[in-house]
Amino acid sequence: MIRTLLLALTAALGLSAPLAAETLKMAVTTSFHNSGLADVLLPAIEAETGLEVQLLVVGTGQALRLGEAGDVDAILVHSRASEEAFVAAGHGPHRREIMYNDFVVIGPAEDPAGVATAETAAAALNRIAGSNAAFVSRGDDSGTHKKELALWKDAGIAPEGSWYRSAGSGMGAALNTAAGMNAYILADRASWLNFGNKGALALLFSGDPVLFNQYAYLPVSTEKHPHVNGDGAARLETWLTKDTAKALINGYQIAGEQLFTFNARAN
Repeated sequence: MIRTLLLALTAALGLSAPLAAETLKMAVTTSFHNSGLADVLLPAIEAETGLEVQLLVVGTGQALRLGEAGDVDAILVHSRASEEAFVAAGHGPHRREIMYNDFVVIGPAEDPAGVATAETAAAALNRIAGSNAAFVSRGDDSGTHKKELALWKDAGIAPEGSWYRSAGSGMGAALNTAAGMNAYILADRASWLNFGNKGALALLFSGDPVLFNQYAYLPVSTEKHPHVNGDGAARLETWLTKDTAKALINGYQIAGEQLFTFNARAN
């Protein structure tokens, strides 16, 4: 609407129309988008780089597939093994770590499985499975879903049965399902803090180092896909390693809690 009004005003005054911003398509995880951080970063990115970043909000698996197909210029995801496989296959020149937070176990405030007193993430999952307490899985090949499956495997559990529900949806929708069922769920801390429909759910378990959640930036290969905006992707990567990004990422808070920690390093 603002851009349309500006164009109309410049035309009426006989002025030259402002140059359109250069666009860059970036696939991002639903957890990043649900955190609200994009609303803080994107205006600053456009102001300082001239890039209008268009987000495609999907799970990590789908984001990587979009990159493989050359349908986006860059990716911001959180599943290191999948990212490294993406680079090894030549779909991107490298991965760049940008920021991190952690995964947390959310569940009914009354905590029927006793998750809050568990000493490790594996113990927390064993208590959920052992009590047949309802658990909602993202079930969407996202970074969070991949992490959840790895945690079940490390705990020696094959989750199945009526207590284990696969939502097949993004983080916000999966949290809504968990709230409706009063069920346990694995979430990233940022999405949980920014989630508005908590109902009777509470953050019950966190702090195990295995729940570390790293986000990385991957430019898409211009060798495989010459049409992608490689110059724009490089400019955005440089911006994401600099002081403005650091201040915005570290300064982004909800209810006094910091959602992400900047850990990028420039080349």
